[in-house]
Amino acid sequence: MEKECIFCNIVNGKTDTRFVFEDDQLVVFKDINPHAPVHDLIVPRRHIRSINDMTDADQGLVAHMLAVGRDVAREREINASGYKLVFNVEWGGGQRIFHLHMHLLGGWKK
Repeated sequence: MEKECIFCNIVNGKTDTRFVFEDDQLVVFKDINPHAPVHDLIVPRRHIRSINDMTDADQGLVAHMLAVGRDVAREREINASGYKLVFNVEWGGGQRIFHLHMHLLGGWKK
């Protein structure tokens, strides 16, 4: 874990962040700087710096993140209208917080 990882603080309950979803592997919460009407972050509880730092043993975690993204999209009622599930990887790919996370974006009107 990085010394000052904001997502580690969030998943460990050191902030007042309200979770949209949580289980033993992941938490989901609203992005504080949303880029869509619905913009949630799906974050593993375990610190993994980025996609580049994952191992083969983490494949199940990514599959679980995708399934949770699908389920949260359904709960947030954006599944029928469409949504994006996005990983930003490293600085050049738009990653700004270096704790693996996936964006759920949707809710745009036609």
